[in-house]
Amino acid sequence: MNLAVNISIGSSAQIALFVAPVLILASHLMGPHPMALVFNGYELAALILSALIAGQVTQDGRSTWFEGLQLLAVYVIIAFSFFIA
Repeated sequence: MNLAVNISIGSSAQIALFVAPVLILASHLMGPHPMALVFNGYELAALILSALIAGQVTQDGRSTWFEGLQLLAVYVIIAFSFFIA
């Protein structure tokens, strides 16, 4: 479990802190319309909610099938809210 949590949290942190800003800088060099790192309200709420839930799940260092089911339910709820918005 520790390895799986370290890989998932580490890769998401790597994307947030390295890959996204590099893509922003690369977009200035490649195209006429550079990509901006601007989040609307839905995206910001989903990002904050995801970070809070990930912190709650990884706090005790173990998980159960029910926590996994809850995480999948939150994923479906977030995806559905983006679909209807």
